[in-house]
Amino acid sequence: MSYKIIVDSCGELPEELLHDGRFERIPLSLEVGDYQILDDEGFDQAEFLRRVADSPQCPKSACPSPERFMEAYHTPAEHVYAVTLSSRLSGSFNSAKLGRQLYHEKYGNKQIHIIDSESASGGETQLALKLRDMEEAGLPFEEIAEQIDRYRDTLHTYFVLDNLETLRKNGRLSRVKAVMASALNIKPVMGSIGGEIIQKSRAVGIKKALEKMAEYAAAEAPDSERRRLIITHCNARARAEQVKRRILEKIPFRECIILDTRGVSSMYANDGGVIVTT
Repeated sequence: MSYKIIVDSCGELPEELLHDGRFERIPLSLEVGDYQILDDEGFDQAEFLRRVADSPQCPKSACPSPERFMEAYHTPAEHVYAVTLSSRLSGSFNSAKLGRQLYHEKYGNKQIHIIDSESASGGETQLALKLRDMEEAGLPFEEIAEQIDRYRDTLHTYFVLDNLETLRKNGRLSRVKAVMASALNIKPVMGSIGGEIIQKSRAVGIKKALEKMAEYAAAEAPDSERRRLIITHCNARARAEQVKRRILEKIPFRECIILDTRGVSSMYANDGGVIVTT
């Protein structure tokens, strides 16, 4: 059976999949003051980060329209999957669901399964690659839809950021009660529960925070030999490599992928942020 895997643009894809016809990234839009762009192949991370640093206003994003998802579903592929960032963080999941309804009303029945990643960035990548694995193994659509939802529930996401201001100003830290002591260089180690951001720990300085994140990732990864380790970073390759080394010193993974963040993930991670999913 032919298949297509759609991710919204908060999910990163390895370079070799960006022009693979089985995959499509649907862009969110980004806004920094009067500057507005789509988070598509033209995204310039350095220019975007410069504008964020220079602007007194908090950057914002807007999810794709239901019609945009409907267009993506209109494909010869018999099985279609859409992976979105957490419904606790964006309206992208609801847009994808409404787009499916619009598709069925206009074009008729098609097997379309939509997955709320309850994560972002590499969490979406994990699900997209798992979907590909199962499709290539020849599993039936109904079984893949059931298994991918269960797999999503086993994923873990962690991140350490130099700057939490975008998350705070956009109301994404509702479950984080601790006061961030930036003057003391205290860096929180963050994670998520059911798509909501939580603070797992904190450390003095970015290096120690990255070490703590690596410890959590290694300690909590289920069945790691059969899983991927995905690390995404915002202009911080050296930090990502450091985290990779620390995790792999403790446990093995079937594959490790390091990716630079695209627009939406760069907006929230800010310059220097590192995200780990297992």
